[in-house]
Amino acid sequence: METLLPFIMFAFVAAITPGPTNILVLSHSSRNGLGPTVPIIFGACLAAALIVLAVGLGIGETALQFPLVQQVMAWAAVLWLSWLAWQIFHSTQLSLDVDAPRDKSLNVVSAAALQMVNPKVWMMAVAVVSVFVSGADKRTQVVILSLSFLLVSLPCMTLWALLGLGSVRLLGSPRAVRRMNQALAILLLISAWLPVLI
Repeated sequence: METLLPFIMFAFVAAITPGPTNILVLSHSSRNGLGPTVPIIFGACLAAALIVLAVGLGIGETALQFPLVQQVMAWAAVLWLSWLAWQIFHSTQLSLDVDAPRDKSLNVVSAAALQMVNPKVWMMAVAVVSVFVSGADKRTQVVILSLSFLLVSLPCMTLWALLGLGSVRLLGSPRAVRRMNQALAILLLISAWLPVLI
C-alpha cells in the first residue's frame, strides 16, 4: 500500500498532538503512576482503531450522516469530559507507591467509551477512510490502517503518560502537582467546550 507511510505520519500527528484524551492520560499518570494508566491508554487507542475499522467497513459512517446523532455524541462527550475535568480539578495528589489507593474516576471502559462518543474521533476515521482507502480490496486496507493506527497511537499516548510521571518528579511538591492537575482540568474543560461553542 503506497498510502501506508503517509497514513502513519497522519496517525502520528493525530495521536501525539494535545487533545482531551492525551490530557486525561497525562493527568491520570501524574496522580496514579504508569501502571494504572496503561489500561486507559490501551482502551482509548483500541477504541479509536475500532472506530476506524467500523467506518471503513461502512458501519459507523451511516450514523454520522444524521446530524442529531452527531449532536447527541458531541454533548455526551462534552458532559463526560466536563465531569472528568471536575474530578481532576478537585482530586488530591495520590502517592505513586504501589500500595497507595488509586483514582477510580477513569478506567479502561470509560476511556474506550469516551472515544466511542467523541465525534472528533469519528470524523478522523471518516477522513482516514476517505483519503487513505482506495482501489480494490478495501476491507484489507481498512484492517491494515486500523492496526497501524493502534500501533502508532499506543506509543504516542504512552509518551503523554511518561510526561505526566516526569512532571510529578520535576515539580517535586504535592502542591505544585495539584496546581498542574488543576491547570490540566481547565485545559480539558476548554478542549471539551470550545468545539461546541464555536
